Amino acid sequence: MSAAPSPAPSPAALALREALGRYATGVTIVTTQGPQGPVGITANSFTSLSLDPPLVLWCPARSSSRFAAFSGAAHYAIHVLGSDQLELCRRFARSGADFDGVPLDATPEGQPLLPGCLARFDCRAHAVHEGGDHAILVGEVLRAVTTTGDPLLFWGGRYGDFLHHR
Repeated sequence: MSAAPSPAPSPAALALREALGRYATGVTIVTTQGPQGPVGITANSFTSLSLDPPLVLWCPARSSSRFAAFSGAAHYAIHVLGSDQLELCRRFARSGADFDGVPLDATPEGQPLLPGCLARFDCRAHAVHEGGDHAILVGEVLRAVTTTGDPLLFWGGRYGDFLHHR
């Protein structure tokens, strides 16, 4: 027996989604170690929360097949993608287990690390909060590393890069 199709979004929900799409965000891939191995998910719902203590947050959808792996993770790594990493972004938007051909390293806590990202935040789970059809995962930043480059951005349902203005 197959699941019933989801109801069509209301006009108000569509208007909200359209308005939220006007806010450009960076793009991240969050990784953790799941029961069957490494798991990754593309997320643009990442933001800083506090410098003291060092906290960040991101919001996975409850409907994601990867939700349990992340909402129950003790540690995870958040990777900020560069403009040259669109294919990696799309890969982890489709599938959370497709690490084929990706040279992985690991945090001291054993979380999978992706190469070549602009920034990375190695996190310990700090809190999980209700957030409607998403959860709000707060991570305590154990380590942050950066490199140079331009960011991959998401705006209006499309990916792009940064225009430099003077």
